[in-house]
Amino acid sequence: MSGPADVEYTDVRELRGPLVVVAGVRGVGWDEFATVALDSGERRHGLVLEVDRDLAVVQVLEGTAGMGRTGTRVAFSGTALRIPVGPGWLGRVCDGRGEPADGGPPVLGGSYAAVGGAPINPVRREPPDEPVLTGVGAVDVLTTLVRGQKLPVFSAAGLPHLELAVQIAAQATCGGEPFAVVFAGMGLTHADAAFVRDGLAERSAARDLVLFLNTADDPVIERLLTPRLALTVAEHLAFTQGRHVLVVMTDMTAYCEALREVSAARGEIPARRAYPGYLYSDLASLYERCGRIRGRPGSVTVLPVLTMPAGDITHPVPDLTGYITEGQIVLSAELHATGTYPPVDPLSSLSRLMRRGTGPDRTRADHPAVAAQLIAALARSRQVRELADLVGRQALSPTDLPHLDLEDGFRRRFLAQGTTENRPLDESLDRAWEVLLTLPDSQLGMIPAELLDAHRPQRNEGRYQGPYEGHGEEQAEEREEQGEEREDER
Repeated sequence: MSGPADVEYTDVRELRGPLVVVAGVRGVGWDEFATVALDSGERRHGLVLEVDRDLAVVQVLEGTAGMGRTGTRVAFSGTALRIPVGPGWLGRVCDGRGEPADGGPPVLGGSYAAVGGAPINPVRREPPDEPVLTGVGAVDVLTTLVRGQKLPVFSAAGLPHLELAVQIAAQATCGGEPFAVVFAGMGLTHADAAFVRDGLAERSAARDLVLFLNTADDPVIERLLTPRLALTVAEHLAFTQGRHVLVVMTDMTAYCEALREVSAARGEIPARRAYPGYLYSDLASLYERCGRIRGRPGSVTVLPVLTMPAGDITHPVPDLTGYITEGQIVLSAELHATGTYPPVDPLSSLSRLMRRGTGPDRTRADHPAVAAQLIAALARSRQVRELADLVGRQALSPTDLPHLDLEDGFRRRFLAQGTTENRPLDESLDRAWEVLLTLPDSQLGMIPAELLDAHRPQRNEGRYQGPYEGHGEEQAEEREEQGEEREDER
């Protein structure tokens, strides 16, 4: 980090939460880096939040505990906070301020970059069009992550969002091209921090990972710095070193609560649910730093994870995040209650850039059609289940009955996988086909006929035991014909 200037100011007017108000300053600018020296010899670091004439409000990254108005000296560097950047970060575990937490030496680099960063110029953006495969079937097939995309995970308390974030960070690949993961944990318990370190130990040892861990008992100001450090390191690895970088940030709700606490300490007028009015622009300043730059190698892909208080998707944090990002992966408490992992709700989840990153020469030729048909079939399945609750199973038509069983088959055969299972995309798509082929061909109208012809033999190979198990082939065909007749009557 930048070093202090020679001029030190001692007129500390106020200590308010994590903030220090210094008087008599000259030539100090917003977002400037500061060093705070105590009589004990301890040095702390801060950033200038506000300047009003000769008063400067400094947020102290380590907090103001143990500080007094007398005996405190503040020096301003004249520049914004900067950190060394380069491949030296790979394989390192650091705290939320970027200080080593793995017992190693400080991270050094050949150059420095401002932590504040800036969103990518829209004119220079290259549209995302290549997939990042996570090894999680529900994500890879139904909500494909694309290089340069920002795709959040919406969760709630008690759901395994941290397990999913660690699994994606441990397994993600980019088609054999140079790849790295930057993981930023915010407000984690010590048990969760240990879980993250253990789950990503192999990737860290391979020097493909940068790990920033801010724990719940660390100063709240540090939580605001953690994602900016992660993105600054990722940008250099991507646009200078030529790597494709996945940035996983969890939990963004903890970040927003820290922002709310600092805003309250500054005496700002609160907006929705006491969050500051600039919450939207602050989140955008983080999310919009991802993407691809025309003429430069590499990409930055962002996967923010956030917990919705009380599962409320209209809460300001998920609400504003949804406006900025390109879709969402929603975890379901109902699926989690059945013991299914990952409990991804396919009908609430969406990747708006999926079509650009799937298909021939990217994933597989049948991928877009299979994904669309599976979502449509699951939507029909949910409608049929609600109808069965009203009129009973016996009143359903022959074409409705397979849909009634499809959701359960989807959950058991396609969705469920282990927390350390790295499932190849081909296997995930084959499992999707097995689920779909339990339906009559008349219900698979979104899949081209040539694809159906190529996969239809799988129905008789016993690869999936569907609702017609134990019935002869003639009986199954008769059911299909009856279903088509009922459809014509309707």
